[in-house]
Amino acid sequence: MKKLLFILLCCSAFSCSHSGGVVLGDERADVYLPLLEGKRVAVLSNQSGIVGDKVYNWCREGAQEVTPESAGVPFGVPVDPSRPVEYGPHLVDVLLEKGVDLRLIFSPEHGFRGIADAGEMVDSGVDPKTGVPIVSLYARRGEDAASEEDMASFDILVVDLQDVGLRYYTYYITMLEMMNSCARYGKKVVVLDRPNPNGFYVDGPILDMKHKSGIGALPIAMVHGMTLGELALMINGEGWLNDSLRCDLTVVPCLNYNHQMRCTLVRAPSPNLKDMRSIYLYSSTCFFEGTIVTAGRGTQFPFEVYGHPDMTDRGFSFTPRSIPGAKNPRYLDRECRGVDLRDKPLGDIWEEQVNLEYLLDAYRNMPADEDFFLPGRHFEKQIGVDYVREMILSGAPADSIRARWSADVAAFKTLRRPYLLYPE
Repeated sequence: MKKLLFILLCCSAFSCSHSGGVVLGDERADVYLPLLEGKRVAVLSNQSGIVGDKVYNWCREGAQEVTPESAGVPFGVPVDPSRPVEYGPHLVDVLLEKGVDLRLIFSPEHGFRGIADAGEMVDSGVDPKTGVPIVSLYARRGEDAASEEDMASFDILVVDLQDVGLRYYTYYITMLEMMNSCARYGKKVVVLDRPNPNGFYVDGPILDMKHKSGIGALPIAMVHGMTLGELALMINGEGWLNDSLRCDLTVVPCLNYNHQMRCTLVRAPSPNLKDMRSIYLYSSTCFFEGTIVTAGRGTQFPFEVYGHPDMTDRGFSFTPRSIPGAKNPRYLDRECRGVDLRDKPLGDIWEEQVNLEYLLDAYRNMPADEDFFLPGRHFEKQIGVDYVREMILSGAPADSIRARWSADVAAFKTLRRPYLLYPE
């Protein structure tokens, strides 16, 4: 059954030729609109759910197409001043224009407009542009995040979210929760697939499910290298839904995409991933969220720096401020000494993949009497296993720690293979 599913969907993805570059799932209205005809529809999306791309042809063959200059340009700012940023329409607007009976909008972490702080509770409400009710799933986290009344109001859920391919990035968890609800209430799910900007590699340990949490919900590698559509197929195929239920699932794949492409996003997927360099560094610098070191929230370059007020001075410092998306950052208005990664070559970042040297460097350059890891096992919820903290505290080098999870990487690559829609 897995093999057949894989073949059918791959044929769907590559059966027609397209000379205009990668085509996103939400651009393939000829595939998904017939599924919605005569149905009551709900959408799970946020600010990333724009249909098509009027800015750049954003996926390219080969790493050289993402330049150091473009990687550091904030989303929404044109790389080329002669080509101003112009976004396509949002999926919600497209569906309404096409006469789809849209009943609800479900929003993930950061809200439908994508501006709330990490972990901030966003109230439900109404989209002022369309008048469609918005249900904030993150404010009601859990298996019953969508109420019985919500579930009774639609027949098909359409998912259009831009993920970045990390196990602790929460959008896939919201999709998982909605797949659970849809399986239980007999609702169909249609995922409009998008490329994964970190989809060119797999790295990190598989989650030990004793550390399952709101930032890690499935036994997958920390950097899983899959699109949300592929991950949805894997959730269904591996029986990861509650009570081993299966969801009535259709994935509308991208055209002309493969996993070795470098894909430049055109909108920030969340408030503190402000440019492509931050997205590439995120798998290495987000570990600081589980320590006393800050990764730069409250600056214009979060996840591209790290530091602490008591860290050894190496000639670079930054001061977190209260700004949109980081209203109360760690060490607010205090100078933090640390390390600036904004000039690191992209090729080095890509080749290193998950780089533990930043974490070890910070650990070595803090006062010996500091408790480096935060209480509450937050670090374990991110990394997914116990042994990494233990090896760091014992003085193990990064290569030894990475070697410990190499078997997990190999095992996960094998496990995911039947669900891949695009060439590796």
